[in-house]
Amino acid sequence: MNHAMLMDFYELTMSNGYFNSPLKDTICYFDLFYRVNPKGGGYAIFCGLESIVKYINELHFTKEDIDFLRSKNTFNEEFLEYLKNFKFSGDIYSFKEGSIIFPNEPILTIKATTIEAQIIETYLLLLVNHQSLIATTSKRIVESAKGRPVLEFGSRRAHGASAAILGARAAYIAGCVGSACTVADQEYGVPSLGTMAHSWVQMFDTEYEAFKEYCTRYPHNATLLVDTYDVLKSGIPNAIKAFNEVLKPLGITKCGIRIDSGDITYLTKKARKMLDEAGYTECTICISNSLDEFIIKDVLEQGAKIDVFGVGEKLITSKSDPVFGGVYKLVALEKGTEIIPKIKKSENVIKITNPGYKKVYRIFEDGKMIADLIALHDEVFDNKDELTIFSESQPWKQRTFTNYEIKEQHVLIFKNGKQVYDLPSTEEVREYCKKQYDMLWDEVKRFTNPHNYYVDLSSKLYELKYKMLSEIK
Repeated sequence: MNHAMLMDFYELTMSNGYFNSPLKDTICYFDLFYRVNPKGGGYAIFCGLESIVKYINELHFTKEDIDFLRSKNTFNEEFLEYLKNFKFSGDIYSFKEGSIIFPNEPILTIKATTIEAQIIETYLLLLVNHQSLIATTSKRIVESAKGRPVLEFGSRRAHGASAAILGARAAYIAGCVGSACTVADQEYGVPSLGTMAHSWVQMFDTEYEAFKEYCTRYPHNATLLVDTYDVLKSGIPNAIKAFNEVLKPLGITKCGIRIDSGDITYLTKKARKMLDEAGYTECTICISNSLDEFIIKDVLEQGAKIDVFGVGEKLITSKSDPVFGGVYKLVALEKGTEIIPKIKKSENVIKITNPGYKKVYRIFEDGKMIADLIALHDEVFDNKDELTIFSESQPWKQRTFTNYEIKEQHVLIFKNGKQVYDLPSTEEVREYCKKQYDMLWDEVKRFTNPHNYYVDLSSKLYELKYKMLSEIK
């Protein structure tokens, strides 16, 4: 399948219309942004830039694609000829992958001809919406574990192959220590981890034989699944017996058990006591059973004895809030040397767009993020001058900064269709994400009723927006 064809059909009908109009070569500006943080949280994590770069670099239409479009009897031949040699030739600005992001600020800005900007809309949204959602959900789950490792176990419940692979990458960027997805290791260096399923235990005549064989085969990675039959009556006793007979003579004390069902708090407390009494104080207890950040938080508060979490379906699908809600909106057109701002008005206030070609600044105090400022492209701010920002909905609410840092957040990814940004490795993105998260105030990180991080408009942008709204009849 050629991913160039993965688009909403109206991208093509509009593009065909533009091709046969004076708008064909018009340069336009689109912003990709989202309106509401997932799960009622205070932030999101941007993920998907590497996939976007690969898509843009490979974007083309094949003969088979053109023949299929011709069969629709919708497009004129001149437009189909144009698509034969199609290549993105515009500019793309973006936050760095792994960045903390907030509602309504442009994550990406695309500057391109009308047709080029329109054709890439669906796929860009698909990549950002999915991967940013999984990264944001994963970060919440990782933080709920309070420093305990979290493994991504969701491949078999993911919504398709690419969702499993790119979801595993997004989870790793957000702080998971590894994934059960082998190909994510092969493609992106996400450590692949795992030991056994219940079927391994059932293959043998007895649970003990299954455990003993596994310990023999993998003495340095012996994590045994102890809930196939009965955790406390057979699973733990048979695990201890196998450890004693196989690992102990080898001088190996590092081992583990995994529990995939039952009352997590009760079973882990009992299991910890049994393992400690048998001398296996280094034996780790891994839990995997339809977990999310709220369950993890609750069981730890109840005193559950857990060392590692394996999280599957509720991570890889973001089950409790499965839509990120990113949108792609026209914000400006070029006429000659002038950039003409565009705005979308709506009865639903949240859907009113911020007009114009813009950039995003981030304000820091004492190494912490304080607020973001969306400004027009020609506005320049630095920490030499006093800076006052204000709430768009309540302009009388203001804050003035004197001792602060301010940094532009967008970097140029493509210039005239050529990639000018060197993509960091997955490990580097993961480390950048951690540093970004550490710059958030704890109040913004709360799962419920988080502090509202300020994303304000510059005075110039604010005046432009409300002037345009007042002029719309």
